[in-house]
Amino acid sequence: MANAIRVRFCPSPTGNPHVGLVRTALFNWAFARHNQGTMVFRIEDTDAARDSEESYQQLLDSLRWLGLDWDEGPETGGPHAPYRQSQRMDIYRDVAGKLLAGGYAYRCYCTATELDERREAARAAGKPSGYDGTCRDLTDEQKAAYEAEGRDSIVRFRMPDEPITFTDLVRGELTFTPDNVPDYGIVRANGAPLYTLVNPVDDALMEITHVLRGEDLLSSTPRQIALYKALIELGVAKDIPAFGHLPYVMGEGNKKLSKRDPQASLNLYRERGFLPEGLLNYLSLLGWSFSADQDVFTVPEMVAAFDIADVNANPARFDLKKAEAINADHIRMLDVKAFTAACEPWLRAPHAPWAPEDFDQAAWEAIAPHAQTRLTVLSDITANVDFLFLQEPAEDEASWQKAMKEGSDALLRTARAKLEDADWTSPESLKNAVLAAGEEHGLKLGKAQAPVRVAVTGRTVGLPLFESLEILGKDRTLARIDAALAKLTA
Repeated sequence: MANAIRVRFCPSPTGNPHVGLVRTALFNWAFARHNQGTMVFRIEDTDAARDSEESYQQLLDSLRWLGLDWDEGPETGGPHAPYRQSQRMDIYRDVAGKLLAGGYAYRCYCTATELDERREAARAAGKPSGYDGTCRDLTDEQKAAYEAEGRDSIVRFRMPDEPITFTDLVRGELTFTPDNVPDYGIVRANGAPLYTLVNPVDDALMEITHVLRGEDLLSSTPRQIALYKALIELGVAKDIPAFGHLPYVMGEGNKKLSKRDPQASLNLYRERGFLPEGLLNYLSLLGWSFSADQDVFTVPEMVAAFDIADVNANPARFDLKKAEAINADHIRMLDVKAFTAACEPWLRAPHAPWAPEDFDQAAWEAIAPHAQTRLTVLSDITANVDFLFLQEPAEDEASWQKAMKEGSDALLRTARAKLEDADWTSPESLKNAVLAAGEEHGLKLGKAQAPVRVAVTGRTVGLPLFESLEILGKDRTLARIDAALAKLTA
């Protein structure tokens, strides 16, 4: 297909993956899948000082966990391999040479001190402070003189002297004037290519048709369009891709969510037990909407509905409470078997506070349907079911003080007697036993069951009490009530 859509996701392997990065990956992936296009995964690892193999492996692992697969890229291969920029240096050197030979780029001998002084003077005069073109048209003699001085040179791309206009897929038609887009560096003095060169060159050679990326890169787009035109004239590129700049994701205080913000870390959500489907559902709402009246949907439903034209240019605010609520909905959407399996990591070491031999698989499977409707994130399961597997209920002094009021010992003795005679195969029978105990002491069920719950589970809130008692069993329940009575009367 001549017009087949090709998009790319090209992160740098620095630090931990963050949710803004994932949102960009998701929109590219959904756009490709919706249009039966190709998703290219490319690693921009030319910054040896900041890039790390650990971050690279985390990127791969994170995308796999999220289910965002790629058609070309690391470990998958493809016709444009290699897909790590550190392995493509010969390509960049060749293209830089062609740009210099064709007059599209030139060597700049200005020192850092000279550049700073001229920028400061421009600012003082109220003029644009970008590069002023000093080395644009040097003669061979001038170049030789600079080199005789021992000056290093970088390679700068020569920007055109007319405005650059393009239609952004999210923001509509945009125009940049020459004074706002000065000549810019594409190769360092040591010969290392810069992002400003390698990114468009790779997009050109990999025949990327649509570049969907963050709004923070919008100012570099006119530079890339000018470079594309040069690459087309040199026979390196075929076309200029369409650009769409995704809105900022804002954090606390309406500031852009940065990699340093705690809530920005993808690992945080994975460790807390967000489902991939729940997290992707929420992240898709940061700048896009499924419909006016539906916020919860599956990933396939998102793919079927996704259109880049529907992305909103306005900044999107990250709302942790809404993310948690949507994740809770996705937990409830799982069938019980899938839910039971998804919780397993939080029922084993190092998350579980009980000894491995005290874990009871049958008890877990019995309680799971009751727990599923209560969780916000999967890690919540540990505290919800620990009463089943701990030798004694977790100690929570605040819960104890809240539930054990004056007269609680008398209530517990009455409840114990009635539970002793109840039918332990029926949660309804256990409920009636506690209800009857409460009535003898002038208490409604809610007040009557509070001391029982804390005695048995250690907490004032939790899973449905009487189903929990049935699964815990008669002997363990009565023993815990006895222990609570001993504490109350000590």
